[in-house]
Amino acid sequence: MSKLDVRGMACPLPVVQVKRALEAAQGEELHVLLDDGAPRENVKRFAQGRGYQVLEEKLEDGFAFTITGAGAATAPREAAPAAAAGPTVMLIGTDRMGDGAEELGRLLMKNFIITLLDLNDLPDRIFFVNSGVLLAAEGSEVIEALEELGNRGVEVLSCGICLDFYKKKEHLAAGGVTNMFTIAESMLKARSVVRL
Repeated sequence: MSKLDVRGMACPLPVVQVKRALEAAQGEELHVLLDDGAPRENVKRFAQGRGYQVLEEKLEDGFAFTITGAGAATAPREAAPAAAAGPTVMLIGTDRMGDGAEELGRLLMKNFIITLLDLNDLPDRIFFVNSGVLLAAEGSEVIEALEELGNRGVEVLSCGICLDFYKKKEHLAAGGVTNMFTIAESMLKARSVVRL
């Protein structure tokens, strides 16, 4: 069994370190010590998303994961053309649309997100970064629309570091928390990336 301690590491290092350890372990069981909150959520989502089983144990100073299974991390890398068949990813980096008056920009962004509900083709994932995370936090006028998008299969994810910066992590009201590793990986594997 391999062991890894990622406690105290900032996002996205816990996920990156676990990814590397899983690749090196080549199917061997991996024992990981990690902090609660975003590191725990991100590592668990990462491992399970790649076909690994995650056994979780609460500790006094965080969590311990035992990650088992072959997963997909040891599978051969996909050829570049496969990315063309990948998901559609939307990256929203602000709480307003366009340049100019802030009030108008916020109204445009609100209308854009609500309008997505009337479209047949939805993105597979929406990532909120920088001030875009404010759209998924309590007090936002688009929470119901984001929840409905989630109910329709759109994965709604906000950057953990950004939520921390704006002191909104405890006030996230729609979707989940993610990290830069997942955002970068999703963008590179996407069929198309829509950036706002």
